[in-house]
Amino acid sequence: MDDDFRRKLAVFRPLAELIYWRDVKKSAVALVASLSVLLALTFCSLISVLAYSCLLVLVAAMAFRIYKNVYQAVKKTQDGHPFKEYLSMDMKLPADNVHSGVDIMLGQLNATISYLQRVFLVEDFIDSCKFACYLWVLTYIGAWLNGLTIIILMVIALFSLPKGYEQNKAQVDEYLGLASTQFNQIIQKVKAVIPMGGGGAAAAAPADKKEQ
Repeated sequence: MDDDFRRKLAVFRPLAELIYWRDVKKSAVALVASLSVLLALTFCSLISVLAYSCLLVLVAAMAFRIYKNVYQAVKKTQDGHPFKEYLSMDMKLPADNVHSGVDIMLGQLNATISYLQRVFLVEDFIDSCKFACYLWVLTYIGAWLNGLTIIILMVIALFSLPKGYEQNKAQVDEYLGLASTQFNQIIQKVKAVIPMGGGGAAAAAPADKKEQ
């Protein structure tokens, strides 16, 4: 892995630290806040949820500052603004990190578009069949769950599966290896029964030349 790619991946290090629970308090706050917003969206509109969330944070900050001002007046202390530490923080997004993150997401988007182009135009019959199976499964998932519920489950999975995999990497890799081997054997059998795709065309070309 080259240094440039490592530098680009460093943009997502804060997110990785959250989902791997490097700081339990920060990860817990992020998980609870995310789930709270998503659950609120099941009852209210997005605009209402954002407005109420921001209003709640603002009222809490104002109440805390009033409390600290009264406390300082009673105790006759000179601690100053209770949020002075955060006011001095530079909250601007670094241009280099933003560009690196956009480059990574753009690369993933282009790879996804290329994959969809191949499967929808049936470049490889097996790949298109696998994608059709994925879509068929999604029709059942869509019938059972709505989009918001799926997002909630994805957030829960994001904060649980990576950490679970990290703690049980050896066992998970063993089972995934067995499953991958079985799956590849099934695909090879299917390809032997249905010889379609680039291989069939390549085999047909020499035969045509021989007949000429």
